[in-house]
This record gives sequence, C-alpha cells and structure tokens, in this order.
Amino acid sequence: MKHTAHSLLLLFLFALLFSACASTKPYSYPNYDIIKPEKICKPNRKNIEALLTSYLGKPYVWAEEGPDSFDCSGLTYNIYGSMGIDIPRTASEQAKMGRSIPFANLHYGDLIFFGSTNKRSKRINHVGMYLGNGWFAHASSKYRRVTISHFEKEPKYVKRMKVCKRYLSKDERNRYMNCDVPLKKMDVTSTRYTTPWKTGMSLPKKAVPS
Repeated sequence: MKHTAHSLLLLFLFALLFSACASTKPYSYPNYDIIKPEKICKPNRKNIEALLTSYLGKPYVWAEEGPDSFDCSGLTYNIYGSMGIDIPRTASEQAKMGRSIPFANLHYGDLIFFGSTNKRSKRINHVGMYLGNGWFAHASSKYRRVTISHFEKEPKYVKRMKVCKRYLSKDERNRYMNCDVPLKKMDVTSTRYTTPWKTGMSLPKKAVPS
C-alpha cells in the first residue's frame, strides 16, 4: 500500500512537471518564435494555389507565419513548409537558397526578392510569390494584408527587385535546395509551445515594430 502511494505520488509529480514544460506561451507582439507548419499536402502548383487562395486577405502581422496572419517571408515559409519543402524563415535567408531564375523565365510559385531601389545594395527586405503575367502575391506591410500586386501597376517593385529563386521545378519532380552561402541556424517550435496571432486579437498599430 505504501509502495503504491509512493508510485502514485511520483506519477503525479512527473505529470505536473511535464504539463509545466509543455505549457503554451501566450501571444505577445512581436512573436519571434518560429512556428514550423505541418506538412498537409504534396509540393505542386495546384496546392500552392489552394494554400495561397485560403490566405488572401489575411492580415499582415510582423514575425507571423500563419495560419491567421503573416509577414512577407512568413507567408512563403508557410506555403512551402505546408508542402514539406523546408526553406528558411526570413526573406534574406530564403534568397540564399534555390535556383536563381531570370525574371523573364519565372513561373507560378517562384519567389521574387526585393530590397531598396539602390542598385548597389544587396540587402533583401521583402519577398513575393510569382503568379504569372506580371502578377505576384505577398504579405504587404503597406496594405496590411496578404494581397496580389502587378508590376505594371506598381513599377517601384521592378526597381526594388534583387533576385528570383525557384525551389520546385516546372515538372514538379525536382527540388532546388542548394545554398549560395551558409544559412543562419534558426530554432523552430510549434503551437504546443507558443501562441501565434489569431483572428479576433487586436492588430498592432505599426505594421513594422520600431
């Protein structure tokens, strides 16, 4: 009897310790914890389109990677990650991976990376996903949502373009995961340990924190 009580006490303490370790951190802005998306579909353009369509209109929130809000690289990180293609979390790191593609050869799902209008600057601060015929989707800090833009209607993006990358081949069989330079290691987590921005929460007053 005494042994049973001792065992039950140990089990209780272990369960208490485990629940404390697995407690979810409440959301606070900005949430820099990187929540890795679960693989839910195969990598192909049809699934890219389905994921992107479901995210259009979602609010822009700095450092978020979905599913209810995104920043620019959080959107691309989520879409490719949901197809089982692991790419870095930030735009500057995403631009180091994949196969460089001339703008004229872009196809649906390729990523376009932007920086300042200074041609000598190589700094990357924005990313969008090409849709064809001059259209691209992105989580825009200007419009505060996931939206679609066109290069002719917003020519400044042409001047800001730095590099275009492809991760998934046209026949959808090959994945270009080579890196131009070493990538920064970034720890990832899940919603079990941290809370992302959710619909119903207040939006931050500034799109980008100072």
